[in-house]
Amino acid sequence: MSEAGASASLRVANHRPVRAVLFDLDGTLLDTVGDLACAANRMLAAMGLALREESEIRNFVGKGTAKLVERCIGGDLARLEEALGVFSAAYLEESGRSARIYPGVLEGLALLATQGVLMGCVTNKPEAFTRPLLRQMDLAKYFTTVVSGDTVARRKPDPMPFVHACAQLGVACEEALVIGDSANDAQAGRAAGCRVLCVPYGYREGQPLESLDCDAVVDDVRAAAEFVLRANSTILEVTG
Repeated sequence: MSEAGASASLRVANHRPVRAVLFDLDGTLLDTVGDLACAANRMLAAMGLALREESEIRNFVGKGTAKLVERCIGGDLARLEEALGVFSAAYLEESGRSARIYPGVLEGLALLATQGVLMGCVTNKPEAFTRPLLRQMDLAKYFTTVVSGDTVARRKPDPMPFVHACAQLGVACEEALVIGDSANDAQAGRAAGCRVLCVPYGYREGQPLESLDCDAVVDDVRAAAEFVLRANSTILEVTG
């Protein structure tokens, strides 16, 4: 959908300004696949299994650490607990070493902050990894709430994490907008009743960008922030 079409759909949807923006982490704010691949291959080596290319591991990212590890070991559930322990120890050391902030993220977060828009981070990454990484990358200061993969009973693409984040921020789901890179974000956001924007980069488990159910695809987080401010201005003009 074009930005113009998306702006119209946002306006028609509920006539409510966007009071909160909920961001995915891996693949939306941060490119973390290098750290994940290093930890995964350390795990595979320790278990006597064949190493995997980073490009392959990229398509394993999206549904949380356990699913990433399960995919890396070829679905061998008998060794999953062992693998998770080895991976977690390795990732605690690797997390943040090569992670980078995507272009436009800092500008977009700062713009939303100056406009008083509430922000949350909603990720399938376990909390033990999420909060230290946000602090290390100096992003934690932007988020009033952080919902990790083990904060609530279910992970994205279930809507529960977004519903919980909205409750934490004190906004209705209809007043929140999700920004993510994958079907996990789009499906969960839609099911929660949020509006959804997607970025064209990140990790989509091999799915095409065109398959994502979102209001618009925007170039980066800065473009998303500008989109939100324009949509809010349009909604306020319509509602008077």
